[in-house]
Amino acid sequence: MAWIIVGLGNPGEEYTNTRHNTGRMAVQYFAKKQELPAWKEDKKSNSLTAGATMGKTIVALVLPNTFMNKSGTAVAKFVKSMKAAESMVVVYDDLDLPVGKMKISFDRGSGGHKGIESIARAVKTKRFVRVRIGISPETSGGKLRKPSGEKEVNDFILGRFRDTDMKDLTHVFKEVAIAIECIIRDGREIAMNRFN
Repeated sequence: MAWIIVGLGNPGEEYTNTRHNTGRMAVQYFAKKQELPAWKEDKKSNSLTAGATMGKTIVALVLPNTFMNKSGTAVAKFVKSMKAAESMVVVYDDLDLPVGKMKISFDRGSGGHKGIESIARAVKTKRFVRVRIGISPETSGGKLRKPSGEKEVNDFILGRFRDTDMKDLTHVFKEVAIAIECIIRDGREIAMNRFN
């Protein structure tokens, strides 16, 4: 069985290390940890790809070079059926989780995330695994401080992480890499029980 791991973000230097590129950064971290070969440009899908074999499993990593709300056009080139979608893991940023936290889910709504909406439309199903990585700050009492209003949300997600967040991010990227391995090796149910 083959797995497709998708890291969501926006292409281009100006978006590097922005909150909306968290998924892309996490999948790049995973590729580095696995010592995968260099990323290749795939013109057909308009994405960067890397591939490897983990045990007997073929794994394809995909970083769409489309903007977030068009991610589905890149992903659809790799996922040709609803059954294949169940072997896809999409890694992305989530405003509903604090920085440094992650959660695995399956067959859920988009939570308003434009990249997830685009992928679900393109592959015609919501039945795929998501690894959601928190990007929202917390108060000292542990309450989420999410931005509200369209402009505030856009400014926030397209803003860069603070230096103090980078330590939490490195920690969560390690956890995400282990979680992806667990999903591939043991299946999503075991991974959800272990990491959620």
